[in-house]
Amino acid sequence: MLALLLAVGGMAQEKKAKKEKTYNEKGEIIKKGWNFGPLPVVGYDADLGFQYGVTCDIFNFGDGSRYPRYNYKFNVEASRYTKGSGVFRFYSDMPYVVKDTKLFFDVTYFYAKKYEFFGFNGFEASTFDPFAGIEGIKSGYHFINRNQFRFVGSMQRPFFDVPNLNWTAGLAYYNTKVGRINMEGYEDQVTLYENYVNAGIIKEDEAHGGNTTQIRLGMVYDNRDHNSDPTKGIYAEATLVGSPDFIDRKGYSNLSYTFLWRHYIPVYKDKLTFAYRLGAQNRLAGKTPWYMINNLNTMFFQKMYTEGLGGAVTMRGVNRNGVLGEGFAFANVELRWRIIGFQFINQNWTVALTPFFDAGMVTQKFREKEMMDAEPMMPAIPDCGPMYYSGNKESVHMSAGAGLKLIMNRNLVVSVDLGKALDNRDGEKLKTFVGFNYVF
Repeated sequence: MLALLLAVGGMAQEKKAKKEKTYNEKGEIIKKGWNFGPLPVVGYDADLGFQYGVTCDIFNFGDGSRYPRYNYKFNVEASRYTKGSGVFRFYSDMPYVVKDTKLFFDVTYFYAKKYEFFGFNGFEASTFDPFAGIEGIKSGYHFINRNQFRFVGSMQRPFFDVPNLNWTAGLAYYNTKVGRINMEGYEDQVTLYENYVNAGIIKEDEAHGGNTTQIRLGMVYDNRDHNSDPTKGIYAEATLVGSPDFIDRKGYSNLSYTFLWRHYIPVYKDKLTFAYRLGAQNRLAGKTPWYMINNLNTMFFQKMYTEGLGGAVTMRGVNRNGVLGEGFAFANVELRWRIIGFQFINQNWTVALTPFFDAGMVTQKFREKEMMDAEPMMPAIPDCGPMYYSGNKESVHMSAGAGLKLIMNRNLVVSVDLGKALDNRDGEKLKTFVGFNYVF
């Protein structure tokens, strides 16, 4: 943490530091003009491995009259994980550049040589792994190779003169390429992905990915006191997403909706906040390709990854992509305790502790019949149980843990979360996630 602090401060506008400082009623330095936050990316994700690279947050606070809100923000990142994943990203959040209009752009390329795949419909999927427990063999049964290019552009404008209510619109494009795990040491291993393809659960025309375009329309209600580190208020987002299949023309056009509700309740001034998020996503019509059912279709991103359920974004401690379905619902509950605030290298800092509880489940099954039909076709393997369909009823997946946050100027949040699934079928180990920003 100390290394990150020094890296942030090293390039943070030395000329401005020499000028006379101004303070708000909370005793914080009011930031003005440009503020740079270059950081070495040194992180850890239990699902991805250790992360290394570089990133830089670039803020413009204008004359400081809106502080801690910024006029606009840019971020660039190039990083890699030791388990074979990497990311190149640029995004911008511009709430005040155009009058009464918030603009958001995200351009990202993800590559993952070891991307998790545990089957469909949560507890209905079999936990069978033919290589588990075999001495000297590291199993690649639940992994695939996936590369994805993502572009998202969104805008938000006031809905007539209704306070805090806005209409939103956006476009998104995803190019996804999928294949079996392609890493040394796994060449002779069969994978769950290949079994799903051979059994027809994953169709041949979607097995290796494709192109997805989305047209997004929605409504947002937002009366939070701040975007990145809110202490009170409500953020509610309802989005209708149409995905016309006019590029690949394979019949995977669909219509879906996403609903998010975030509520921040002050318990003791701005020192202690009870925060919770409720989310749901379901298909209304059409067909969805299997490689897009884990995508959470939000207008504006809080985290780099927008995929669920499981992992660092939705249920911390549950296996990433461990709860896949065409529709799902989830909840996150946090108690955010801002332990101490201080000023260092001309920046405002806060340290916060956040115990949490996460939960979620599949609410709309994906190819359940195909899974059930494939099971009797497999010859019985002694002591291994079912191959595709477990016979278990899907129910709520839960995890719990705690996080530590280091917050600069109420905008840049360095985050460490430790989470454990409450059911061993969702993962047996305590998982650690190091990155940026609150989950919500």
